[in-house]
Amino acid sequence: MNPNNPALELAGRILLASLFLLAGLTKLGGYAGTEAYMASVGVPGALLPLVIALEIGGAASIIVGFKTRLVAVLLAGFSVAAAALFHNNFADQIQTILFLKNVSIAGGFLILAANGPGAWSLDGRRQA
Repeated sequence: MNPNNPALELAGRILLASLFLLAGLTKLGGYAGTEAYMASVGVPGALLPLVIALEIGGAASIIVGFKTRLVAVLLAGFSVAAAALFHNNFADQIQTILFLKNVSIAGGFLILAANGPGAWSLDGRRQA
């Protein structure tokens, strides 16, 4: 298999970003509840618009492959921060799994940052 398969790179970006796109859209629909949940763990609800912008805007950027390396690093950091803030009860197996899910997603974003988005991306078109 060709290690630089643009179709697989695009599919990987879509799958990696889909979680953040859906999470951001869900937060828009349940704004007050999300804001209260954030406050319950000590995160200021005033940060929610930034979170939504990062999730929706970052996901869109990853999907189309625009500023991919930078956005991938930002989303990796966001994933680790979310794991540490919201899934830190290691006595609860579900929370441990969610923590590891976030850390794993961060790893995927770091691989994307290291290797770039591939040919089927806006970044790839600018380099061609």
